Amino acid sequence: MYTADQLCEKIISIYPDIGICGIDVSVDYNTTEKSWMVHLKKGSHTLDHFLEAMDAESCMEGKKCIALGLEIAQMRKNIEGEQF
Repeated sequence: MYTADQLCEKIISIYPDIGICGIDVSVDYNTTEKSWMVHLKKGSHTLDHFLEAMDAESCMEGKKCIALGLEIAQMRKNIEGEQF
């Protein structure tokens, strides 16, 4: 098993341009949903994403977090669209 801090650091290592753990990215385990909740914040944009245990394991093994990656891509698109 791994901690929220370890998962956060791993997400940052895979997606280094999304922010800093504890500031732009935070991770908590949601006991109700039995999955990890990833909170992303960039400027005025925020995103909360449930990261299923299988996806979290994939992240911890150094693979891409596919579902989270799609959410991050959408968030980037929203941010870039605002900058014009």
